[in-house]
Amino acid sequence: MKTREAIKVDWNNTKSIFIMVFFILNIFLLYQFLEKINDYTYENITESTTEELLKEDEITIAVPLPKQKVKDQFLIAKSKNFEKKDLQYLKNQKAKIIDDKNLVGTFKTPVSMNDKIQAADVEIFLKEYILNGNDYRFWSYDEINQTIICYQVADKKMFYNNSKGKVTLYLNKKGEIVSYEQMYLEGIEKFNKPKELESALNAIGALYNHGDIDPKSKVTNVQLGFYNSLQTTSVSHLLVPTWWVVLDDETDLFVNAFDGEVIELNTEEKILE
Repeated sequence: MKTREAIKVDWNNTKSIFIMVFFILNIFLLYQFLEKINDYTYENITESTTEELLKEDEITIAVPLPKQKVKDQFLIAKSKNFEKKDLQYLKNQKAKIIDDKNLVGTFKTPVSMNDKIQAADVEIFLKEYILNGNDYRFWSYDEINQTIICYQVADKKMFYNNSKGKVTLYLNKKGEIVSYEQMYLEGIEKFNKPKELESALNAIGALYNHGDIDPKSKVTNVQLGFYNSLQTTSVSHLLVPTWWVVLDDETDLFVNAFDGEVIELNTEEKILE
């Protein structure tokens, strides 16, 4: 049996170990706390500076920006190979598949639209006449070329400028839809761990610092969606969370929501670590 002196020594050693463990734990918790304070302070300084710079150049933000911090992650998807069975339920049209991934339809009777093209009307048309039409949203109307562009969405977020998840509607001189082309992304899954995104205001600041926002401009829309980051194989695509910023209701700009980098249009993005 241990003597009282031996037990006392063991207890003292145990106490010392506990004290050391708690000391290290406290240091770790303090470090994490200080890191959070630094991050919060940096973000607030950055956003305050951005607001001041925008104000100096009379740049206004005409829409409310999200206040809460948001986390999101990459999406990975693959191009759909259309099959003959996909065509059997399409209404009022002759449809054919080109190179497996492109569906082309011509309407037997052109479909009338209102004189003024409205997003809601286009989306009703998509649901009625287009395969998986619920998965697309109106993007733009080109009055000169008489075309309507619609992009795919997932979780209410649009796949910006993505030709692999796109429907193009063609109109005649009467404003009727006569034909369309479609590509579709399927097997959409979340990829990698969620990361905290740059704020919408910081995205606007990145565009300002990049020289993309002129003095006296007005920010008229800001939305979070996805941009094609990289085609990983012949059929797979990596989509990165992206801020879409509209200036004066006419200029579309995009910022990678993970790192705040301005996305140069018509260039392929690199995979982010």
